[in-house]
Amino acid sequence: MKKYKIKLNDKVYEVEVEEVEGDKTIKESISEIQNFNQKEQSTIQEQSSVGNDCIKAPMPGKIVSLQVKEGELVKKGQVVCTLEAMKMENEIVAPINGKVSSISIDPGQNVSAGDALLFIG
Repeated sequence: MKKYKIKLNDKVYEVEVEEVEGDKTIKESISEIQNFNQKEQSTIQEQSSVGNDCIKAPMPGKIVSLQVKEGELVKKGQVVCTLEAMKMENEIVAPINGKVSSISIDPGQNVSAGDALLFIG
């Protein structure tokens, strides 16, 4: 067993690492993780290309205003709605260029973190 000190966010942690025989090597494990990540990324890109990107509420709050309509073309970075949380207004922006395919919210509506606000296709 080997001991290591790791500094993370200005805190020092002491960890012990035990070598286990018969397990995969580090290179094999890293290769598996990279392959998994590539598959996940291609799945995300495929879903994105189908055109159903969902904009979700980043935090609980109240929808103050809606700046787009169904069928409207939006550009990446364009404000689509305003969410009030903790007495602050937060602009929610489009993550991609596309067309608003569906709106799941109305002004004045309360939303929870993760709730679907609208879809861009």
